[in-house]
Amino acid sequence: MGLFDRLKEGLSKTRSQFGSFVKNENALNSDFFEALEEAMLSADIGMDLCGRIIDDLLIEIKNRGISDTVGAYNLMKEMLTEDLTVTRLAAEDFPPKPWVILVVGVNGVGKTTTIGKLASELRSQGKKVMLGAADTFRAGAIEQLKIWADRTQSDFVAQHEGADAASVAFDAMEAAKNRDVDVLILDTAGRLHVKVNLMNELEKILRVIKRNTPHAPNEILLVVDATTGQNAIKQAEVFNAAAGLTGLVITKLDGTAKGGVAIALTRRFNVPIRKIGVGEGIDDLQDFHPKEYIEAMFGEL
Repeated sequence: MGLFDRLKEGLSKTRSQFGSFVKNENALNSDFFEALEEAMLSADIGMDLCGRIIDDLLIEIKNRGISDTVGAYNLMKEMLTEDLTVTRLAAEDFPPKPWVILVVGVNGVGKTTTIGKLASELRSQGKKVMLGAADTFRAGAIEQLKIWADRTQSDFVAQHEGADAASVAFDAMEAAKNRDVDVLILDTAGRLHVKVNLMNELEKILRVIKRNTPHAPNEILLVVDATTGQNAIKQAEVFNAAAGLTGLVITKLDGTAKGGVAIALTRRFNVPIRKIGVGEGIDDLQDFHPKEYIEAMFGEL
């Protein structure tokens, strides 16, 4: 099964709900827009954002002179695709080495696995990659990351469990420079976004990185679990305030996810979705394509 098919399968619940809510509305009237709003709510887009999307859609329908439900539905998909299209620099666009990626998020979203898959992709492109184990809090985190380093033939820097995470980040930065590494990926503890002391530790890591290499980190990726729905918005709020996010990775889109959180995140933070996870395999972390994603969510009316 290809990527798009797996994405479609993962988002089939949302697509079928849209069909059941909207397909029976043949006239472009209040019933149609109420059904559309209800369908978006069921897709985890969020109440406030649903209202804004409908308001924007009504304005654009009037501007374009659309008078049928299929035209309005396709226009909505076009507008949501534009919402998901956010462009920022990527590793190949920025000359200084090492390109530093700091990966953050709460427990259980798949940060370390995401790092391993990113390393695999970069190594396949001929990049020299280093993994830095700045998650010194969780038992087994260092060993788990070392397995991924071995598997992807990436360099690896770590200290002992319980070591100062900022110290690990510093050591990794120095080692990456000395070994002419192209991309350094730093793992961090799966801190709960409500734990002030752990967020302060993240800010310390950032200060140490910037003091060592002013252009770094080049990318601060927040990994979120698509099945958590609107809770991902709160996570992004706190991590963005603490670290200034530059990109998102949305995992577990092959399961029970409804998918609307992607739209909510990009609308709220204007941060690009870099990757999506549609399975457990090493090649199942894929580039995000807004048009394909919207088609997988909504399909044809």
